[in-house]
Amino acid sequence: MKAVIPVAGIGSRLRPHTHTQPKSLVPVAGTPILGHIIDRLVTAGVQDFVFIVGYLGEKIERYVRLRYPELRVAFVVQEPREGIGHALWLARELFRHENEPILIQLGDTIVDVELRQLIEATGTVLAVKEVKTPSSFGVVELNASGRVVKAVEKPRIPKSNYALVGLYRIENPAWLASALERIIEDDRRTQNEFYLTDALMVMIEQGAEMSIWSVEGWFDCGRKDTLLEANARLLNRPEFLRPDEPYDFPNTVIIPPVSIARDCAISNSIIGPNVAIGERTIIQDSILKNSIIGSYSELRSAVMHDCIVGSDASFRGLNHSLNIGDNTEIDYTTSG
Repeated sequence: MKAVIPVAGIGSRLRPHTHTQPKSLVPVAGTPILGHIIDRLVTAGVQDFVFIVGYLGEKIERYVRLRYPELRVAFVVQEPREGIGHALWLARELFRHENEPILIQLGDTIVDVELRQLIEATGTVLAVKEVKTPSSFGVVELNASGRVVKAVEKPRIPKSNYALVGLYRIENPAWLASALERIIEDDRRTQNEFYLTDALMVMIEQGAEMSIWSVEGWFDCGRKDTLLEANARLLNRPEFLRPDEPYDFPNTVIIPPVSIARDCAISNSIIGPNVAIGERTIIQDSILKNSIIGSYSELRSAVMHDCIVGSDASFRGLNHSLNIGDNTEIDYTTSG
């Protein structure tokens, strides 16, 4: 099976981190978002990949070719960027003639699902999750038998709370290619972009049968809060929960789960829980929890929670020597 992964977005909601790298390469639990996606697909047996790149696409191509030299890969450049539907339309000739289904997964989304089971399913299958605010997502509506009868992108008045999570098993790639051509030719846009949701609706109107696959874990890693949530959820997997991890940092307490890359220098600190630290980072006299720290950074006298620090960053906090008498209250926090 071939996997098609659109990774052309700018990632404006993750700035300033995406000023210097594409959002799909932002690290979570010690690995770039795209690395988590590829690793899971490879484990499920996928070896053929199409990446649709745009903003800082050369960094994505370099990462994939260096990290996964054994894979069969192709790259398509999306310029200008006019939505996921437009991205897939540009890549359509690379999957139109496939004799078996294809998988499409958005490159900034981590989905907790048994991919092998999804691959072995029959028909076109759309991964979904029930959400409280469906108007913020593409959603699908079902008939009494559970078949998809409508797909709508960010509906003003949602008639369903089944949100599309960015993972699709497409049974007939040629049919999808034709539907993508239709929305481009008809200039069928939603909020001035071409969406995959609209191409799926074209297929439904033409008689395509689609079903849903409900997932539990889904992280749209394009925002700080969901990125930190994904970091914590992934770190709480068994491989990160070993209390006997041989970390040897002077005067430092490690509270699992954590991911600490090689050649870090950490001293006089408390690290964890839910902290991922990139390689060759220096941390002294600090307390960190629920945070992501990039590579080659330096933190001194830092007290951080729910923070994302990029690579090659430096932070030095306050270091006090105090002599406090009886009946004294000192509050360094700020309000507003």
